[in-house]
Amino acid sequence: MLITFFILTNVFSIAASAGEIIWHDYEKGLALGKSSNKKIMINFYADWCGYCKKMEKETFGAAKVADYLNANFIAIRINSDKNMELARAYHVTGLPVTWFLTENGDKIGNRPGWMNAGTFLDLLEYVYTDSYK
Repeated sequence: MLITFFILTNVFSIAASAGEIIWHDYEKGLALGKSSNKKIMINFYADWCGYCKKMEKETFGAAKVADYLNANFIAIRINSDKNMELARAYHVTGLPVTWFLTENGDKIGNRPGWMNAGTFLDLLEYVYTDSYK
């Protein structure tokens, strides 16, 4: 059992270092934001959304984006068709949409639409450094 734990821990470490985003569900992500004192990034998407798939592949698939997100934010991904209540709470009217929250879960703001990796990295740095204040 202990060996399995170490193997799984190493597999997750390798995945994170290989440029893959560590996604969390909403409740766990909010709790991790508070406990780790990291801002939260929420991506709302749907399976049918072409620009959501493009963002997943080109933007979230970029190693620099994944590494920056994992180091500085808690990443949450929400399928707006499967969680309509949360989508309404965040006033999601189009997809994809990216929300940013403080470490305590307070809303900072959102950015609707697809973004390329460079633009998204700029936005992440803007939010992380509190430049929006």
